[in-house]
Amino acid sequence: MQYIAKTPQQSELQTAKFIWIASCCVYTGFEMHLSQRLELFPEYTVTQLLFKDVKNATDLRKNAIAGEISGALINPSVLVDPFQVLVATNKALHLQKIGKMKTRSLYSEIIFNLSPTNNISEAFKNFGISDSDSAVQVVLVHADAEQNNMDDILSKVDGQQISVHHISSLSNIAKIKKLYKVSPQEELCGSLLDAVICRMATKDVL
Repeated sequence: MQYIAKTPQQSELQTAKFIWIASCCVYTGFEMHLSQRLELFPEYTVTQLLFKDVKNATDLRKNAIAGEISGALINPSVLVDPFQVLVATNKALHLQKIGKMKTRSLYSEIIFNLSPTNNISEAFKNFGISDSDSAVQVVLVHADAEQNNMDDILSKVDGQQISVHHISSLSNIAKIKKLYKVSPQEELCGSLLDAVICRMATKDVL
């Protein structure tokens, strides 16, 4: 069997993922949603909720634009793993704290950070929800002193909530590879998630 060595960056990503799964996840209820306290910003908790068979995507998008929904609404077909959202959220919080966000809000910054490019309009087109979408991933961020608005989100989404761990059932792998320009050769020495996270992390320096 041929052994293919991983680069230090890929090994670090793999280690980071294992650490995140082992120590940063706080499961509640029937594990339908996923709540995590950020390691770099322990005063903040990130909650992810996943819905399918959504019938009111148009209303949700309009409410988000109007500021009536305090959360990031993401198209789950372009997500590989919840860790992808965690990375984007962590970066968004960091940029917010140092005053260097490229968008107008924390939640729009999360969507922008999922993109492999610095084109804001393309980021919202590819990673935000559209009127025709039938699935949505909702990301909520709140500090310890703030109230989690999960119940408000649950009351507004007309769809079936499913476990965030089932995100792969909604992923469009071909679309993801095309968006992040992942080559077959790259997948030989790492996972698709590794490639996606690398693109997200390096877009500011390429």
